[in-house]
Amino acid sequence: MTSQIRTEIQTVGFIGAGRIGSAVARLAVDAGYDVVLSNSRGPETLADLVADLGPRARAASREEAAEAADALVVTIPLHAVGDVPVAPLDGTIVLDTNNYYPDRDGHVAALDEHRATTSGLLQEHLPGAHVVKVFGTINSEAIVPLARPSGDPERCALPVFGDDADAKARAVALLDRLGYDVHDGGGLDESWRAENGQPAYGMPYATDGDMARPRPASADEIAALLARADREDVELMTFAAPE
Repeated sequence: MTSQIRTEIQTVGFIGAGRIGSAVARLAVDAGYDVVLSNSRGPETLADLVADLGPRARAASREEAAEAADALVVTIPLHAVGDVPVAPLDGTIVLDTNNYYPDRDGHVAALDEHRATTSGLLQEHLPGAHVVKVFGTINSEAIVPLARPSGDPERCALPVFGDDADAKARAVALLDRLGYDVHDGGGLDESWRAENGQPAYGMPYATDGDMARPRPASADEIAALLARADREDVELMTFAAPE
């Protein structure tokens, strides 16, 4: 059972600092948050990224990032979610960016048989945390260019999913500061609608199918694409995108 959310968001932690994590960390620093970055190779490998992000950023171990975070971004391969520390995340909002790529992760029967979602599996691993799925549909190279101030007519929307209304509301407020509107897609059991191979995945943020040319997608557009999702008829994209 998840625990009561412990604090307001001042520090955003990261488990995983690849292209998605680095892009979201940049937005977080620009929005005035402190960030604590971690990866599987050790803090010393993040020195260049930390220097680039500036004094609000520091590198740490996964455990230290989890302990420091008021909100934690988990952006690692699905097969590695078992390495996310459990105890420090009791009461923490966890933003899950993950997607299922069988060519990278191996086949997961619960996902192949539609008995689970990727974020649902992370929530099972972190029973005391509050998992919110976001940033799993957008190409990493589009995250920074598509961020816009509140009220901008070309502001982009991302789908979000979560089982705890308070956690989801706080995640939405965080995303607003990062530069994004949202469409609430429901609980984690509905998050398959935005996963790999579904209409809302990747292409809404690409110009004429070209992910190198980002375009904003409105909340109405995302809502319509989620409604078109079909769990039985899906062609999984390869690991090439949008990580």
